[in-house]
Amino acid sequence: MIKRYFEKIWVQNLTLLVLTGLVVYYFAFIFEFKYDFDWAVFAVEGQYGHMGHLMLNGINTTLTITVYSAAIALVMGTVFGLARLSSFKPVYWFSTCYVELFRNTPLLIQLFFWNFALPYAFPEELRLKLFDMNFEFWCATVGCGIFTGAFMAEIIRAGIQSIPKGLLEAAYSSGLTFPQTLRKVILPLAFREIIPPLGSEFLNNMKNTSLAMTIGVTELCWSMTEVYSLTYRTFEAFSVATVVYLGLSLSIAGILYIVNERLKIMPRDRITPLRRVADVLFWPFDFLGRKLEYVFWYFRKSPDQRTVSPLRGALRQLARQCILALKILFVAALAYVLYKIAVALVHFNWAIIGANLKTLLIWRFPNGDETEFCYGLGGLAGSLLMAAISITGSFFIGLVVGMGRTAHNRVFRIPCLLYIELIRGVPLILVILWFYQAILEFVFKVDVQAFWAATIAMTFFFGAYIAETVRGGIENIPPGQVEAAKASGLTYLQTMRKIVLPQALKQMLPALVGMFIAAFKDTSLAYIIGVMELTRAAYAINNRIMVYPFEIYTTVAVLYFVFSYFMSLYAKRLERKLSPETVRIEM
Repeated sequence: MIKRYFEKIWVQNLTLLVLTGLVVYYFAFIFEFKYDFDWAVFAVEGQYGHMGHLMLNGINTTLTITVYSAAIALVMGTVFGLARLSSFKPVYWFSTCYVELFRNTPLLIQLFFWNFALPYAFPEELRLKLFDMNFEFWCATVGCGIFTGAFMAEIIRAGIQSIPKGLLEAAYSSGLTFPQTLRKVILPLAFREIIPPLGSEFLNNMKNTSLAMTIGVTELCWSMTEVYSLTYRTFEAFSVATVVYLGLSLSIAGILYIVNERLKIMPRDRITPLRRVADVLFWPFDFLGRKLEYVFWYFRKSPDQRTVSPLRGALRQLARQCILALKILFVAALAYVLYKIAVALVHFNWAIIGANLKTLLIWRFPNGDETEFCYGLGGLAGSLLMAAISITGSFFIGLVVGMGRTAHNRVFRIPCLLYIELIRGVPLILVILWFYQAILEFVFKVDVQAFWAATIAMTFFFGAYIAETVRGGIENIPPGQVEAAKASGLTYLQTMRKIVLPQALKQMLPALVGMFIAAFKDTSLAYIIGVMELTRAAYAINNRIMVYPFEIYTTVAVLYFVFSYFMSLYAKRLERKLSPETVRIEM
């Protein structure tokens, strides 16, 4: 009776309204959350300047870095994605090394390397000129672009490889050259398939710009920390930054949704209003494309031309020789780069690395102070421990929230949806600061160590991502199995426990391993609140010895890469093993 009553929409809406009122009443009257909000801090000029202008300047810098780095990432992703399909082995291996190296090391370590270590590879005069050219800003912009480009390269490669081979054979048999096939067949079809994952990377790139604050770029997160440091208005500064990031995330998601709608193939009699809006917005690009198509058509090769002129044949021969020369030049350049890397490794101060390797692995454990986490446990061991705890906790959160996200009842679905979208719309570094500076201290009045604050923040952060993975796994189960379970008399929880989740979790295992890799790399962000994980340990060692940043940050990058790369290999092996196409049925 009660179950049937709660299936009514108005009852669900009323229940949500009552629950919202109870939460507000609890925090306003029972919990006694005493905090004097002062939003005027952003409207008037105070002792340390105008905080509103400071936040606006941070937003402007964040948008600038986002646009520039996204353009760099798209270009590099397209180039290296195509290079990953090259039959010329040096190009293939070079692009593969780029993708694997930058995907399996944290962005924060890469920014530290570009900003603190790379300048020492140049002469002092050039180094001083670089610092006069807004070096930190361009380090953050190019670093984010290179990092995101590695992920986009894999997405574009997968999109191109998903094109049926028959389409390519049909294009070649119709007389199209490789550039024409690439422009008219491969890239249009590939980009139609990869727009959703590319959109996710654009969103991640926007959130990754928050790490620019760690090298001194005055973007939004840096402005936020300045506001609460100068005015002690913690909730106001964090709330404004959260709202801005959510607005940017929703805007980017909306733009990409319109692009995806524009690329859909649909009959003329079923065109949606959103598609009409997309057609109007993309009319200038369509017009420019038609003009360029006319230019290509005008200079096309005539199909009636059966013979090749001597000049055209000579040009073709010259083109082949130029391609051969470019291949030789590329191999020579690659050999030179490898030679310089070998020389640099030979001149490394390996004694410094050996003397500090134990510190990088375990920090000061077991000889640390008793006030430190686990008597000084940190470095690589601390990062692995933090990742393991956060992923274990986030799995249970994601399992519950993911099930609630797929529920038909709004009382369960809407709160889960709000949690997922709120957490996924802001950077992890902001979530860590929320938990460490505001939620645990002011709301719950709990004084915890920085390690546990970062671990709790990462648990809730990755719980939202695992929830989406769980939702995808549940929705991937054929509906007929759920209907059969209901017909046999199983309840919802029994259906989930005995039918749906065992199959869904099997499909989700590779994604969960990938989530652990992401958590392991993102432990580097705990650096911002002083947790002595691997990145913070490297930063402390580098500040102590001062003159060996190349040795320290290269060692840290190698440590991150080794663990992330081998875990990614395990994830791929697990995915192949659990793939239905590779399972053999034995009779």
